[in-house]
Amino acid sequence: MEEEMLKQLEDLKKRVGRLEKNRKDQMSIAIVSGDLDKILATMIISLAAAASDTKVKLFFSFWALSALRDPKKKGKGKNFISKMFGMMLPKGYNKLKLSKMNMMGMGPAMIKMLMRKQNVMLLDEMLKQAAELEIEIIVCEMSMNLMGIKKEEIIDYPHLSYAGAATFVAEASQSSIQFFI
Repeated sequence: MEEEMLKQLEDLKKRVGRLEKNRKDQMSIAIVSGDLDKILATMIISLAAAASDTKVKLFFSFWALSALRDPKKKGKGKNFISKMFGMMLPKGYNKLKLSKMNMMGMGPAMIKMLMRKQNVMLLDEMLKQAAELEIEIIVCEMSMNLMGIKKEEIIDYPHLSYAGAATFVAEASQSSIQFFI
């Protein structure tokens, strides 16, 4: 009996060792919220991790896609529903609302004012720094299709790709840190 338990213990140690070897010094974050404060939190956490030499992968899906829309770009060939979504969704990170205390648009303006006053980077500066730190942004293709957002509407970002949830899950399963925002 004792011999069998020792064998099982050794077997478990080997399995745990293999699992630990498969983990990368990588952080994966799935972002579905399109609220300014949650996008800011995502970027602050991402920048801190990347500055500590942790590889960072951000998967933007559903409402979070609004943060990646470029207000100067337009998508062509949209159907009626896609056009409606385009009109109703915020166009870019400067149009995002706060999850709490939005106060008819005054909340985001006050947060941005406080950020400037306290020398906290604004979202556009965070994105520039994220690009320098090689933070990857993965855009959910299924969400884009559902919401009628075209690739030509997305911001220019050097480490941006398009993929589905299965691709992100495969990456996240190898990450030592995972978040859902």
